[in-house]
Amino acid sequence: MMGPSHALSGAAVWLTGSWALDQFADYHQTPLALAVGTAVCAGGALFPDLDLSGKVTRNQGGATVARTFGVFSLFVAEVMEKISLGVYYATKLSKDPRRNNGHRTLTHTIPFTVLVGWGTTALCAHYGKWAVVGILFFMIGLALRGLFDEWAERAGWVVVTLVSAAAAWFTFANLPGDRGYPMIGLAMGVGCFVHILGDMITRAGVPILWPIPIRRRMWTMIGLPNKIALRTGSKAETVVLRAALTVLAVLAAVGLVAPSVLQRFDIQV
Repeated sequence: MMGPSHALSGAAVWLTGSWALDQFADYHQTPLALAVGTAVCAGGALFPDLDLSGKVTRNQGGATVARTFGVFSLFVAEVMEKISLGVYYATKLSKDPRRNNGHRTLTHTIPFTVLVGWGTTALCAHYGKWAVVGILFFMIGLALRGLFDEWAERAGWVVVTLVSAAAAWFTFANLPGDRGYPMIGLAMGVGCFVHILGDMITRAGVPILWPIPIRRRMWTMIGLPNKIALRTGSKAETVVLRAALTVLAVLAAVGLVAPSVLQRFDIQV
């Protein structure tokens, strides 16, 4: 799937899950916590595509999300792509094909998703709000690039960077201290997993079963059959799927916000 679809799916899943927790588990979140979780999950749903590098010195190519912070994020994507390709060749079996890039390998696996979620949680627990501000800066930037792709393209990476920094610092200043912030790690992990599920419904698929060997292949791509698989950039994705995700996100957000608004104005329903 394309970047905006991934980011929108992350936001929709987090808002819907938050609504379900609010309704059935009596787990309430403040508006700031809800906004932070949604942004991190949307950014996390783009994070795995940082394995698609481009031309760092020219600020060209690669995944759209890899250009979020200009040459800096392209460099991160270059490093991640090379690590992914290295892991691919270090673990490939006889039936695995040769590759010249690491896209849709390591970062599109369950172990990577678990590692990202656990690592984020550990950083927040150990370093507190200072880790949170760094993670939020990066994730808010990815979320902006995905959810507001056309605006981000026109504004340029410098503006996106400044907006991300301002939003991260505002959140840092208003978040309560002395907490482990486990929901941020959960949002990162959920976002990465949603990304994997999104790519599974496309023709290329993802190696979601890695590192389980199947018929002398370690990197078996799992996805829908071509007849029913989603074609990247098609109307089915850019119109139908995004419309459905937008409706889901809006309904969940309204369901979360409406009760507090009605209570504030003492409106009985």
